[in-house]
Amino acid sequence: MDAIIIVLIILVVLVVIALVQTIQVIQQASAAIVERFGRYTRTLNAGLNIVVPFIDRIRNRIDLREQVVPFPPQPVITQDNLVVNIDTVIYYQVTDARAATYEVSNYIQAIEQLTVTTLRNIIGGMDLERTLTSREEINAALRGVLDEATGKWGIRVNRVELKAIEPPTSIQDSMEKQMRADRDKRAAILQAEGVRQSEILQAEGAKQSEILRAEGDARAAALRSEGEAQAIRTVFEAIHAGDADQKLLSYQYVQMLPKIAQGESNKLWIVPSEIGEALKGLGGNLNRITGAGDNDNGGGNGGQGGGPTLDKPPSPRERPYIE
Repeated sequence: MDAIIIVLIILVVLVVIALVQTIQVIQQASAAIVERFGRYTRTLNAGLNIVVPFIDRIRNRIDLREQVVPFPPQPVITQDNLVVNIDTVIYYQVTDARAATYEVSNYIQAIEQLTVTTLRNIIGGMDLERTLTSREEINAALRGVLDEATGKWGIRVNRVELKAIEPPTSIQDSMEKQMRADRDKRAAILQAEGVRQSEILQAEGAKQSEILRAEGDARAAALRSEGEAQAIRTVFEAIHAGDADQKLLSYQYVQMLPKIAQGESNKLWIVPSEIGEALKGLGGNLNRITGAGDNDNGGGNGGQGGGPTLDKPPSPRERPYIE
């Protein structure tokens, strides 16, 4: 009885083990390689799969997602015999699980060694300055070589990035000095350009100011001349309209003489020839007025005698008014 129970227990355990080996669940974005008696049989995809227990064996489970592998810094010699350390990062994806399992023993190590070799070939044909400024070119060259070489391994290299390019310390110091000199040069150039632009703007402003001032003076002089001409025209028209006689003109002529002599700079002034005639006319008028007064006082007849009668000076209403 005990022997039967032990046999049943053994059978149950074997059945459970067979079921576990028979039913294989593969995760999404994964694949499994199945071998039968050591020979490749098929590739299991994501989902529930049935295999023959104790005959089929799962050799390898491969992740089909894109992988990122950073490689340690590698010393590389440039064309101008300078040693630089370059860090690289590879983005790859397994596209054929069978080829990745049987075509290469360790595809990660193979990709690393291929990257180092290719990188040395590429950097060896460039100088340091071109190496520092041609990352895109280096990435494209690396990706082309790696993609071609890893295609038969069932691997596709999506991207290759250079994390860092570290030149020697002495070269870094020289580069810093060069960059500092370039920055100082650009700063001096910009400062000179600023001073030049400022002087140009100041000159343009002064020029515009002088032009505006000259135009203002010209307009003021023109308006002043027009005003004076209008004043003279008005006076002339008033004189002609009032029909001024020689007496009034002579009187106005004498009144203007002091104004002609005004000013500290007037050391010499010229008297017109017409002033004599004006003074003679004014003197004659004064003599006639004075003689008329004497005859009125001496005759005693209040102007009724037979003496000559002098013209009286015009009344204020008869005199022309000149503004």
